[in-house]
Amino acid sequence: MNRFQNPFTQVLKPSPMMSTRTTPPIRLQAGRLPKPGLRQTFRRKLLSWYDRNGRDLPWRQTDDPYRILVSEVMLQQTQVDRVLPKYEEWLEKYPSFGALAATPEDEVVKTWYPLGYNIRPRRLHAIAREAVVNYGGELPSDPATLLSFKGIGPYTAGAVLSFAFKQRTAILDTNVARVLFRIFVGRGDSRTHQMKKHLWLLADMTMPYKRVFDFNQGVMDFGAMVCVARKPQCSTCTMSSICRSYPFDPKRAARVRQ
Repeated sequence: MNRFQNPFTQVLKPSPMMSTRTTPPIRLQAGRLPKPGLRQTFRRKLLSWYDRNGRDLPWRQTDDPYRILVSEVMLQQTQVDRVLPKYEEWLEKYPSFGALAATPEDEVVKTWYPLGYNIRPRRLHAIAREAVVNYGGELPSDPATLLSFKGIGPYTAGAVLSFAFKQRTAILDTNVARVLFRIFVGRGDSRTHQMKKHLWLLADMTMPYKRVFDFNQGVMDFGAMVCVARKPQCSTCTMSSICRSYPFDPKRAARVRQ
């Protein structure tokens, strides 16, 4: 998963030039924001879809910050089906920050095999040692302190705060960014710095005050299962009536990026 601009320190302010058109399609550019009614419809559709289709994953059955952190680090650049067996093995061998911190780093890296990207287990090991030395073997629950850990970026911090500490915190990984861009923006280059800041703001604005856990998990699942990168399931998509990219045209998307 790619991680985008830090949402805790950078916030894009809404543009005062809001569209007054009432006939679709309204094409939102970076800096323009969806109206409350559209955001509410998106939340309702997403949560309804998640209730029917959300994946049953082991890290969704816990609020232990350690277990959630392990899952989030493992899922970086790695598919869920490859993570599942390693996640269970890892927790059996290292059930806590203390157990992980007490293990030599080389052994931790060997246990990580074959997930690859071996900087990840080294970072987990370093986080565990810092948690043991400075925080009694626990992760702190405030954003600034969490982001001070080397190896915890804005997405990972948001995931831990949302899933472990039940805080209303936005997340933005590759799947979430793709969903928000296609539904609320529809054109432009999603990779630009300005657009990424705008997507962070959309992630925060669309989040409900209740069922935050389900909402954040739902957006990730929706991007992984329906609004996928290459061949999104537009013909059966519950968001088609409000989506600014419907029907998705990969050729048009490619031309925009050129």
